Amino acid sequence: MTLTTSSPVSLYSLLGNHPGTEALKRGGVSSPLVTFDFADVKVINTQFKAVVRELKYDFAELAIATYLQGREYGKPYVLLPATIMGRGQHHTIFYNADRGPLTPADLNGKRVGVRAYTVTTGMWVRGILAGDYDVDLPSMTWVTFEEPHVAEYRDPPNVERAPAGKELKQMLLDGEVDAAILGDVAEQGPLKHLFPDHAAAARRWASAHGGVPINHMAVIRSEIAGSRPDVVREVYRLLQESRAAAALPAEADDPLRFGVNATRQSLEQAIAYSHQQALITRRPTADEVFADAVRILGVTAE
Repeated sequence: MTLTTSSPVSLYSLLGNHPGTEALKRGGVSSPLVTFDFADVKVINTQFKAVVRELKYDFAELAIATYLQGREYGKPYVLLPATIMGRGQHHTIFYNADRGPLTPADLNGKRVGVRAYTVTTGMWVRGILAGDYDVDLPSMTWVTFEEPHVAEYRDPPNVERAPAGKELKQMLLDGEVDAAILGDVAEQGPLKHLFPDHAAAARRWASAHGGVPINHMAVIRSEIAGSRPDVVREVYRLLQESRAAAALPAEADDPLRFGVNATRQSLEQAIAYSHQQALITRRPTADEVFADAVRILGVTAE
């Protein structure tokens, strides 16, 4: 896109339909300076690869693990302290009760299925298992179905690809994996939550770790951040107003925290988990990651 100082701009944008984005996507909040050309995408994470491989979007929501990997490989996006999607993670991992009981402590040496090793939900679940339940992550085998979003990344040795034609839930039913990260689904038949008290466990985790885990945050193209900081400030303002229009809880239970101070601990935890799991090779601080946003947004970023 061609950028002229102070002129209105249209940003080719990737933004899902979430409680905090509804007002922005439906025009409830708007700006004379910035308009958004929203891509017509039903499942938002199917475009994360296009963000970091094709640099397809001017403005996007992006999974935090993907962003951290992309940052390490020089992908030209600035992270804004704006949570687009956050949730507890304990409810996302399941086991097959027909094959006997299973607890987190039983997972050492086991096989666990997940869509891709690098997905943010997998990062959070592995971090919780290792940090809170002393699970030995290197002893486990991770069975995956998709390649990483970031093309330059290579999975660790304890990651293997499922045979062509296999489906994760069926592999769990057939006993080909011992557990599986299935996401936001309900218990069905023999498929049971690995954490039976997952809601309470998620609340305790959020209280102890600076809030609900962050899944997706907002990013904007570095070229725009460099040449049009006014556009970045306006985008952030619009995101804040759209989030404010959503009726959501506050403090630790808030899944959509804004600001460096509100998101720092959660981002630091994501960085630590990502480094521990060999998703990234260097462990930056949250302040390093947010440095460009803070320079542009100033006190607004706090």
